Amino acid sequence: MKLATRMGRLGTETAFEVLVRAKALEAQGRDVIHLEIGEPDFDTPANVVEAGCEALRTGWTHYGPSPGQPELRQVIVDYINGTRGTAYRPEQVVVTPGGKPIMFFVILAMLEAGDEAIYPDPGFPIYRSMIDFVGATAVPIPLREEREFRLDVEELAGLVTPRTRLLILNSPANPTGGVLDRADLEAIARLAVEHDFVVLADEIYAEILYEGEHVSIATMPGMAERTIILDGFSKTYAMTGWRLGYGLMPDEMAAAVSKLMVNSVSCTATAVQRAGIEALTGPQDEVRKMVEAFRRRRDLIVEGLNRIPGVTCVRPKGAFYVFPNITGTGMRSKPFADALLEEHGVAALSGTAFGDHGEGYLRLSYANSEENLVKALERIEAAARATVAAD
Repeated sequence: MKLATRMGRLGTETAFEVLVRAKALEAQGRDVIHLEIGEPDFDTPANVVEAGCEALRTGWTHYGPSPGQPELRQVIVDYINGTRGTAYRPEQVVVTPGGKPIMFFVILAMLEAGDEAIYPDPGFPIYRSMIDFVGATAVPIPLREEREFRLDVEELAGLVTPRTRLLILNSPANPTGGVLDRADLEAIARLAVEHDFVVLADEIYAEILYEGEHVSIATMPGMAERTIILDGFSKTYAMTGWRLGYGLMPDEMAAAVSKLMVNSVSCTATAVQRAGIEALTGPQDEVRKMVEAFRRRRDLIVEGLNRIPGVTCVRPKGAFYVFPNITGTGMRSKPFADALLEEHGVAALSGTAFGDHGEGYLRLSYANSEENLVKALERIEAAARATVAAD
């Protein structure tokens, strides 16, 4: 069967490939510590699960409006306006099966051949994958360790051209845990207004922040009409398998994304949306407990990594990943990650899975128990020392 040439431009998520390899080793009796998958290791809060079950029991099993149920869209607006200081209306919300469809649909609706889109590198791999897929030009903005993986606005300005249509931001960020501060966002907003480009603000980790407050670029002057906020339930409420995300955007983009929903998945599962209402309006105790657990794990793994010869690690300010620098071991990222899995039983991702500027780094998810993180640190140290000994 001959596939369309555009299929050759689609990338993938290495995390799922590494998970398959790790599971194969476990099937052979190997002990593997999983630090590859970006999902909370906590269960969905019980009240949210019960709301989903009750929805199924009471008939929420039919088609719903393509942009989402009106009640959930209102709840999302109340939540975002209350936490971000924005002024969205329910008509500007589109609910999707997970957060990825927002980036997929927005890029599909906005970009075509000849357009340019700037994306973070290292960054979530689907950004570049989708830009390439639609035939636009993907322009990386490097995120560097010396800036705590915050983009340099002057460098960004040098990448903007008359063909720039879109800038993708992710704060707190995957894979680095970096966070843009208010001054960064104000400067980026001035650039967006001056050059008339749109910002896709991926804020999926907004609630997993360890210091300060989350600031959205949508609140900056001139940005309400040129910002799409991407958010969802997967990370904050440990609902990765429920597939529930959403975007808030200008009216014309909401209409376009809704039309793409009609032409693809019709609507997001109705019972899942009822669970989403409970997640946002119910008790938030479990979320706070989860974030505090992640804070303890972050401190544990950062301190442990910085004790390993040849490894250094910046302390992330958000999300649940660390991005350690392994250049001191003398190994490149992919061989080191492969050796960690095959020889030491730690599933990790090469920094290059997130872009060319990820060379020299690993991404480790600390969504695992403190006991397993201690074991993983011991094995990473053994891998680093084996590398030094081999030299």
